[in-house]
Amino acid sequence: MTLPSNPVSPREHPSLFQRRVITPLIDLLRVGCSPRRLAWSLAFGIVIGINPLLGSTTIVSLVLACILRLNLVASQIANHVVYPLQLALFLLFIKLGDRIFHTGKLPLTSHELFYGARHHPIATTRTLWMWEWHALIVWAIFAAIVAPIIAAILAPMLHRLLHTMHKHEPASV
Repeated sequence: MTLPSNPVSPREHPSLFQRRVITPLIDLLRVGCSPRRLAWSLAFGIVIGINPLLGSTTIVSLVLACILRLNLVASQIANHVVYPLQLALFLLFIKLGDRIFHTGKLPLTSHELFYGARHHPIATTRTLWMWEWHALIVWAIFAAIVAPIIAAILAPMLHRLLHTMHKHEPASV
């Protein structure tokens, strides 16, 4: 077996993350989306994406992006990228809600919770509504604090990226 004399560079085959996240965000900047609005869109997508009401993030993100006139694409990208984080933080929000509101022990084990959320989300949500409600309050407080921080971190980064893109663009004729 012989190797090609011209190996393919990594730029010719970008990673899934590059194709599905980075490139669309760069394209949004190229077509005129402001770095500040893009930062807020990403921040809201991230915090909505980790809310403890499993199965709600896409709809909530779409509705909130429309109401706040955020970029739908950016908010959905962020929402979907943080999905694993939503699963990791789900029980944390539930436990914090329990500690703050003294709800009591969950009626299901973590395995039963995730199985129920995946296969019977409405029935599981009904069973867990008191814990969910308290977890949502904890999440809302967390989101109100964290979203501006995320936007404040991302906005200058996106401004620099936009500036770098403009420097590397060929001059128009």
